[in-house]
Amino acid sequence: MADMLTDLASRLGDKPALIEDRPGGNLIRWSFAELAANANRLANVFLENGVDPGDRVMWCGRNSHWPVACGHAARKVGAISVPLNYRLTAEEAAYVVHNSDAKVVLVDAEFAPLFAKIRPETPNVAQVIVYDGAAEPGQLDAAPLLAGAGAGPVEVGADPSAAGTMIYTSGTTGKPKGAVRAGGAGDPALLEAMMKLYRWRPDDVYLTTGPLYHSGPGGFLALAHLLGNTAVVQRRFDAEDWLRLLDTYEVTCTFSAPTPIRRICQLPDDVIGRYRRDRLRIMIANAAPWSYALKLAYLERFPEESLFEVYGSTELGVNTIMTPEFQRSKPGSCGRPAPGVEIRLFRDDGSMVEAVREPGELYVRTEGQFTTYHKAHDKFMEDRRDDWHTVGDVAYFDEDGFYYICDRKKDMIISGGVNIYPAEVEHALELHPDILEAAVFGIPSEEWGESVHAVVVGREGAGVDTAAVQSFARDHLAGYKIPRSVTFTGEIPKTGSGKILKRELRAPFWEGQGASL
Repeated sequence: MADMLTDLASRLGDKPALIEDRPGGNLIRWSFAELAANANRLANVFLENGVDPGDRVMWCGRNSHWPVACGHAARKVGAISVPLNYRLTAEEAAYVVHNSDAKVVLVDAEFAPLFAKIRPETPNVAQVIVYDGAAEPGQLDAAPLLAGAGAGPVEVGADPSAAGTMIYTSGTTGKPKGAVRAGGAGDPALLEAMMKLYRWRPDDVYLTTGPLYHSGPGGFLALAHLLGNTAVVQRRFDAEDWLRLLDTYEVTCTFSAPTPIRRICQLPDDVIGRYRRDRLRIMIANAAPWSYALKLAYLERFPEESLFEVYGSTELGVNTIMTPEFQRSKPGSCGRPAPGVEIRLFRDDGSMVEAVREPGELYVRTEGQFTTYHKAHDKFMEDRRDDWHTVGDVAYFDEDGFYYICDRKKDMIISGGVNIYPAEVEHALELHPDILEAAVFGIPSEEWGESVHAVVVGREGAGVDTAAVQSFARDHLAGYKIPRSVTFTGEIPKTGSGKILKRELRAPFWEGQGASL
């Protein structure tokens, strides 16, 4: 089969594929032809360093042109591309690098010291290749290797479309797991139907929002390029700089977790007003739930018809799509099933939920789902019912077929024998004008088994206290769902993809209790 990027380069040639505009005037532009040539050079560097079809090539770095080229280069040689979260500690990174069986690592010079530090724990890595700066002893400098590599078509005895990907899950409830997805183009009719729902066009301009090592920003950038879009790459997120890029490059589409948008919406009105925002046609909300309050804040500042929401996961891809016309009329919903996706809800006893608004564990069947967890196929099988798969989310559907995610099954609070879904409490609390963010979870209770606890980020200077939080919750929630205790913090810990690390928040409360976090 023809390589995707080779085809794009032949059709689009000089059209900009990547624009990396760093504050201070450091501007890099690659056309589709240049992206293809640089991906070919990198592919040949991989071949010269022993990468064979089926091997794993890892990359680690902030958003830039070379991680994008790495994904294409790995595919061209039939290897599996594996991104690494650069925010991991040395211990965490060593685990993922070793678990992945990566043979070669392409790393931003900023993180070269990390790989030097974990070298003794990662004997599987044959070479660490460093770009955009100095390599550490024992590592290779990418610049001379690329300068000496051919830019022409890469000839290997492998189908580049069959290489696949492996992305490590966030590890919010335990060790990260490598979700393996087989290669292949998939059903073009389903992709076309999904793009039509988004109203995504070949002339759109895409802006990266969030780190490309996460499946959402990286996956939607790949979709943008598949359509022939120009992609604007923000190296690291900054709220006002994001608005500058949006305005300067006439950006029309992006994907975002809630945290970046919350920071943008918290900017002073006069700062937001400096930048044109009306050209944004597609904002895809995902990675973690956007609260209804955050959606309303977004809609006050950006085009009403631009806000889409998708529910999905690294393992299962996009499962539901919520289109703009229902954002206000279906608060809390993540939409209806995406094209080609089937959804079922199951009770704990294995029976299927058929009643409206009855929660059940959500299972998905779709062509785009992953094929296994690397070195953890038993965990993959634990989460399956025949050819249906779950990532542990609990949901219900309404009379119009719209789905609502209650929470993760492992996050559910059981207090006095009653199930309480933290996401519902969090969404209610975030409607308070002086609460910027909330995380809710269960803590030990002698009387109830578990009680509801909230960690709250208050608006600076507002003086919101426990009594105010509980009083507000009482106006919106049943009595048994009201937080019995509240702590206040300046920031809630999250993964790089924006998911709240409830394991870290729960740990102090459950220490010595003999319970799993």
